Amino acid sequence: MQKVRIWKPTEKEIKEAKKWSTWSKEESTFDWYYDEPEQFYVVEGEVEVELDDGTKVNFGAGDMVRFEGGVSCTWHVKKRIFKHYKIG
Repeated sequence: MQKVRIWKPTEKEIKEAKKWSTWSKEESTFDWYYDEPEQFYVVEGEVEVELDDGTKVNFGAGDMVRFEGGVSCTWHVKKRIFKHYKIG
């Protein structure tokens, strides 16, 4: 199973995502564990995430991202991120 998926969302997906909760984070590096799936739409920012197997993924403004549950990773927030997210 794919640990993380990144794609350009449709207008319908963006409209739905804007109803979700929001989160922001300044430039920083931190470890994170997804104990359940999380999907989010990035409004602004730029991030590189290194998964526990060494794989690196990058995403930024305009991307839809989904992490599966059970994923350990390290976030490198390169430009302040603002996102709409849902868990589960």
